[in-house]
Amino acid sequence: MNKKNLPWIALITINLFWLGLNLRNNAISVIFMPYLVDRFVDESLRNSALGGMRTAGLVIAMLVQPAMGLLSDRSRSRYGRRRPFLLAGVLLDLVFLGWIALAGNFWSLLAAVLFIQFSSNISHGPLQALIPDLVPQDQRGRASAVKAIFELLPVVLLGLTIAPLVGAGQFGWAVVATGGGLFIILVITLVTVRETPVETVVTSPLGPALVKVLGMLAGIILGGLVGLAGGIVLGGIAGLAAVILGFSSNAWMIGLAVGGIAAMAMAVLAGVWAGVRATLGRLPAGQGSFLWWVVNRLMFLAAITSIQGFAPFFLMYAFGVNAERGAAMTGQLMTIVGIFTLVSALPAGWLSDRVGQKRLLELSGILAAAGTAVLLGTVWLPDMAVITLAGSILGLATGLFVTVNWALGTRLVPAQEAGRYLGVSNLAGAGAGMIGSGIGGPLADLLNASLPGLGYFVIFSGYLLLFLLSSLSLIGVSQQSTSLVQVHG
Repeated sequence: MNKKNLPWIALITINLFWLGLNLRNNAISVIFMPYLVDRFVDESLRNSALGGMRTAGLVIAMLVQPAMGLLSDRSRSRYGRRRPFLLAGVLLDLVFLGWIALAGNFWSLLAAVLFIQFSSNISHGPLQALIPDLVPQDQRGRASAVKAIFELLPVVLLGLTIAPLVGAGQFGWAVVATGGGLFIILVITLVTVRETPVETVVTSPLGPALVKVLGMLAGIILGGLVGLAGGIVLGGIAGLAAVILGFSSNAWMIGLAVGGIAAMAMAVLAGVWAGVRATLGRLPAGQGSFLWWVVNRLMFLAAITSIQGFAPFFLMYAFGVNAERGAAMTGQLMTIVGIFTLVSALPAGWLSDRVGQKRLLELSGILAAAGTAVLLGTVWLPDMAVITLAGSILGLATGLFVTVNWALGTRLVPAQEAGRYLGVSNLAGAGAGMIGSGIGGPLADLLNASLPGLGYFVIFSGYLLLFLLSSLSLIGVSQQSTSLVQVHG
């Protein structure tokens, strides 16, 4: 394939679909799902229902996304390897978005969400290959910067478009706007992006690669089970200690809170170890830093994605508002987070060259923990000024993290096997939501049933701890790890 230098407009059109994809993903997960779960599920079970729905959807994403990427590698379509998958995914997305809009109960909504997780990842997996396919090596840094902007911009747009429509009681129009924007962006991509049919395609067996995908999923599930077992043990110890110290009446709540938070942290550690072993085998000497990089990534993402997911219910409780107002307030929070994420992401690469990647990542975890603490403060001081401050701090932290964490990861992997190693990042992306939501949702409902609001305080405190642990995990990343990895490679 001829790879001459591309103009800026080509770098924009090659990455434009990321805008539609992330607007769709954020609209569904942050706004539509919590809004409809509140409509269909009793308040005492809504966090569990939302957490279970997110976890089931992410299981599908972990399987379908890499599988479709592998299938597109082997495509010999006259229209190109990737664009037919984008078209098929979006056409199915529109059908399932309509299903979400018309869902009349929780089970119908669950089915629609699971189907749209399947269809959306038909396009997501192949989309990731457009830059390597079409952009020359010396322009990929600029192309990746454009991609990053299109990944972050939807968080801002969500609060300016989709969330206000839901807040005004126009849920149907919010779904139409989401689907319409996605379709328009698809058409622009199909018209402006040129793929040359390939004569040679990947011929390696598909089966072993798919088995490794299953191994990654099994690792996350195993990690969750280990985390739950460890949480039960530590929770029991904490409850017993509470009885000894004279807090018998609240011992079970103390034990549940400690056990739940411990389960999330332990599930990350066990899940990363099992997932990496399943996909990469035993890491060679000198590559322990890579393992701790994945831990850092999973800790941070588990916290930030779970805060996004449960924010509507938390804000509804803290401010005493209904689902429409909660959706609108969540949109405002996400807009603030998105703006400050962009503000900090742009100079983060320059700063990391001067301050160091590890130091900036440590700072990002500490800042995110501080932002979560401020967000918790809305329970006692329900004011939009507090929401603005919390969103600003979380946005600054997230911008630093998304830029610097990935840059550090690319330095820690063997150059000859970068794709194989960085593919484990799917473990952190999807696994984060599964752990944070799958454990956090039921924990919130159990504690809220005893004392209203306690569940939100506990799980958000748990996410605060995960941010701090993400910074602490960087102790495992050696300063000399880059050179050690390159020697191995």
